[in-house]
Amino acid sequence: MRGTMLYGPRDVRCEDVPEPQILLPTDAIIRLSASCICGSDLWPYRGLNEVTAPRAMGHEYCGIVEAVGAAVTTVKPGQFVVGSFCLSDNTCPHCRFGFPSSCEQREFMTGAQAPKARVALADGTLVATAELPPDDLIPSLLATSDVLGTGWYAAEAANVKPGCTAVVVGDGAVGLMGVLAAKQLGAARIIAMSRHKTRQDLALEFGATDIIAARGAEGVAQIKALTRKIGADAVLECVGTAESMAQAIECARPGAMVGYVGVPHGVQLEGQSMFFAQVGLMGGPAPVRRVLPHLMDLVLTRQINPGKVFDLELPLADVAEGYKAMDERRAIKTLLRM
Repeated sequence: MRGTMLYGPRDVRCEDVPEPQILLPTDAIIRLSASCICGSDLWPYRGLNEVTAPRAMGHEYCGIVEAVGAAVTTVKPGQFVVGSFCLSDNTCPHCRFGFPSSCEQREFMTGAQAPKARVALADGTLVATAELPPDDLIPSLLATSDVLGTGWYAAEAANVKPGCTAVVVGDGAVGLMGVLAAKQLGAARIIAMSRHKTRQDLALEFGATDIIAARGAEGVAQIKALTRKIGADAVLECVGTAESMAQAIECARPGAMVGYVGVPHGVQLEGQSMFFAQVGLMGGPAPVRRVLPHLMDLVLTRQINPGKVFDLELPLADVAEGYKAMDERRAIKTLLRM
């Protein structure tokens, strides 16, 4: 079969790769209905994460179960399933406390930009739908696998509550999903920080009430002006750079939480400034499996449409163009059809 391999900076190829096999009794093989390119895939694509050997790409997935290992009991061939980008047993203490993304057996999904994929720890990772979903819901169900779940976690970690004011730093796919999540969790005011018209428009569609295009000190000043010089009750940091983290912390009022889900690159926090800011931080890899049933239900009942975040759809053979378009910010998020 054909699959996506990354060889180094801006060198991504669709080429022949081995078909996945059941390796352990807890494995499942799924035929993907769709896959996509994640913003985090751009870090190694841009050379900001070292690539020392060819790497199978893709960790967001949904599709039909083709085969299961002998120990798998919760899903069976023929079912439509969605799984988290973090593979987990869903039984260890960390999973039971609501953090399957820190599972004692945690693995990270790879190789999902391909027609078929192996999913380890299938019982703890995959969630099946009652019936095959209609095709128009596939993009939104795919979004629950990572990008929506990650934006949702950013909102939860930031302690978004009904009636609060939330700020979303970052207008990529995760930031836009953070806007959607903040709306669903009841935020009364959602301030999206974005400099790009198409992303601003989608943020407003997802529930943003205000748009701020400025960054750095000017952006923080505009947040303070909108909040009577107080700052936001909840801040979602969805980028992962030193600038975005500093902006997120400075936008927050004393006692607020910053939910950070952007994979940190070059982020360093200074103790004295954090001490006097009196702002809490919570983040890390999103525990998507915990919220996956709820997010899938919201999609299946058509209460939300996160699939709108995919503004470019390509066949797998053109995956290199999908990466290039996202790298050049011509696309927010690329959907790949098998």
